Amino acid sequence: MLKGRHLLEPLDFSISELDDVFALAEEIIIQPELFARVCSGKLLATLFYEPSTRTRFSFEAAMYKLGGQVIGFSEPNSSSVVKGESIADTIRTVACYADIAVMRHPKEGAPKVAAYNTSMPVINAGDGGHQHPTQTLTDLLTIKSIKGSLNNLTVGLCGDLKFGRTTHSLIEALARYEGIRFVLISPEELRVPDYIRKEVLTKKGRSFTEVESMEEALPILDILYMTRVQKERFFNEEDYVRLKDRYILDAEKMKLAHEDMMVLHPLPRVNEIAVEVDNDPRAFYFQQAKYGMFVRMALIMKLLGV
Repeated sequence: MLKGRHLLEPLDFSISELDDVFALAEEIIIQPELFARVCSGKLLATLFYEPSTRTRFSFEAAMYKLGGQVIGFSEPNSSSVVKGESIADTIRTVACYADIAVMRHPKEGAPKVAAYNTSMPVINAGDGGHQHPTQTLTDLLTIKSIKGSLNNLTVGLCGDLKFGRTTHSLIEALARYEGIRFVLISPEELRVPDYIRKEVLTKKGRSFTEVESMEEALPILDILYMTRVQKERFFNEEDYVRLKDRYILDAEKMKLAHEDMMVLHPLPRVNEIAVEVDNDPRAFYFQQAKYGMFVRMALIMKLLGV
């Protein structure tokens, strides 16, 4: 049972628990009208300490489609944070009103602090460059729905692998499945952090290679997971400008890939995927965004026990 639990990292749920969430999400996709009032009378608090479009809208849409209501803030200047209120006091206060909370915060570990100070379920919607577990659930559901399985896949992750919390979460989650091979495509400056390399990939005995050329990797991939170079994570404007256009997926490069390779992207994109790729049947990133709403509907239901 997931009722009353927190989701702070992808590994908080076992594979069988994830399968239960995915099975419910697939039911919702098929017959969404059956779930239109299951959260009637329930309240979701959205605590977004940094900007978000997809994740916040996705959670809000998920709760409204389940018949629940939403309160919260979309940036800290509209909350008591500007007065110096701590995360612990904020979550204790919010728990007086809401049944479940979702938090995005620029500091790693902030949602864990919130979860420690409340029995209300807390969902991490991204903490700094650390984790983004509900994006990972979205990614896994999309892959499972299209490929039919999460085993025996060659997965390329391309772009900002240093600061990209979506890639960190996805690597940790996929490393639990059988026959997963990783191709990590990035410049030297944006390589995956050592703790991911040592504690996840090496420790679990997962096959991985690190390359700088997208063209070299494309012919062997089942999935290409593109990410943007995140300006907000850089301390140096010059480094960002130098690296931001390093990888651009276009129609010409897509010719190098398998006919059934999936292209995913957590969005927003800047220019790392050319608009011309949107019409390629292998481009699944907008479908991925839609699946995000369904998997969050399932997650809310499971954590609330409805």
